[in-house]
Amino acid sequence: MTLLAFGINHTTAPLHIRERLAFAPDVVVPALNQARARAGAREIAILSTCNRTEIYVDCERDSRELFAWLTEHSSISAEELASCHYLWEGDEALRHMMKVAGGLDSLVLGEPQILGQMKSAYAQAKEAGAVGAQLESAFQQVFAVAKQVRSQTAIGQNPVSVAYTAVTLAQQIFSDLKQDTALLIGAGETIELVARHLAEQGIKYIIVANRTLGRAQELAGQYKGEAVLLADIPDVLHRADIVISSTASQLPLLGKGAVESALKKRKHKPMFMLDIAVPRDIEAEVGELDDVYLYTVDDLNTVIDQNRKSREEAAERAMEIIELGVNAYRREQRALDAVDTIRAYRKKADELREQELKKALKQLQSGGDSEKVVAQLARNLTNKLLHAPTTALREASAKGQGDTLRLAHELFAITQDDLDNSEKE
Repeated sequence: MTLLAFGINHTTAPLHIRERLAFAPDVVVPALNQARARAGAREIAILSTCNRTEIYVDCERDSRELFAWLTEHSSISAEELASCHYLWEGDEALRHMMKVAGGLDSLVLGEPQILGQMKSAYAQAKEAGAVGAQLESAFQQVFAVAKQVRSQTAIGQNPVSVAYTAVTLAQQIFSDLKQDTALLIGAGETIELVARHLAEQGIKYIIVANRTLGRAQELAGQYKGEAVLLADIPDVLHRADIVISSTASQLPLLGKGAVESALKKRKHKPMFMLDIAVPRDIEAEVGELDDVYLYTVDDLNTVIDQNRKSREEAAERAMEIIELGVNAYRREQRALDAVDTIRAYRKKADELREQELKKALKQLQSGGDSEKVVAQLARNLTNKLLHAPTTALREASAKGQGDTLRLAHELFAITQDDLDNSEKE
């Protein structure tokens, strides 16, 4: 197995690159099938979030074909992708996956959402038939280690997430949220967390806009808020002091003109807007307006850095757990490598046994002495089982291959007493 982890993230690629390599939920399965057919990927899973796009693959060929497929699939040139991607192989790939799942590679150190996102990526790939024995064992080890990191370190205490940080940033703009109305665009997990954090901070009113009204009503109803469709955003935008957007839309939902109209109705009362979607939901030109504070997911770094320091000690302990997990997986894979050899040797031994047993039964049926026949059976079987290894050991000894002899002592459980006693015979 050649386990590869190929990707870009918030530390290697700017937002305008990440949004062009993002995989919308409805294109992931077709992309998995294309990658398997065209990039030599036996097994593959795609993780696409606002901060990263990563591909985990058991590859038949080298990574160049995967790289070529990605440039064809997206609008990114080979030069752009080459300048910002990373590629991990083998143990390093597994270690990276564990760091991602444990929240150690996130924009917000220790954020909990990424584990659920990785589990969703795994489940989607498995349902598409793109996960076989190799990726299955890798993902299960990754999830087990991530669970240990969460339960055995303080990295998951006092939950911090992009959603939490978004609300913290809003509080820096509007010190008292009790007087403000928030328009939340989308109704996924991130927006759900944003709504909860806003409610905890006493937000006055919440409006939820979503592609499907039912989901918007379900979320808004938890906070006695209002639900609207995405198409209705221009009608309610002027009421919003805070706008936080996180959808899977491939095109912007809010343009400069719509925001300008809303500002006129607000008599230019300031608006805080945070776009944490990739690709972006709010056109960049909106940030040019005088009364708008527009932030993207990349702008959260300053707030997040303040929380990072308190988690670094927990992260060190988490890395120790990850190293143990990588070592355990390596041992497991090495043990699996021996399965075919053990199975073949057992088959060979069974065949020799059957051959000698047939000879012995034939002799007994011919009236041979049973005691002599059994003794001959044992002697012949022992000689045939030992012939190949003893011949190889003599050859190794003649060539001065001491390591082979020492390995033989371990394989056959030969002690120094056994060696000393053999010399006396």
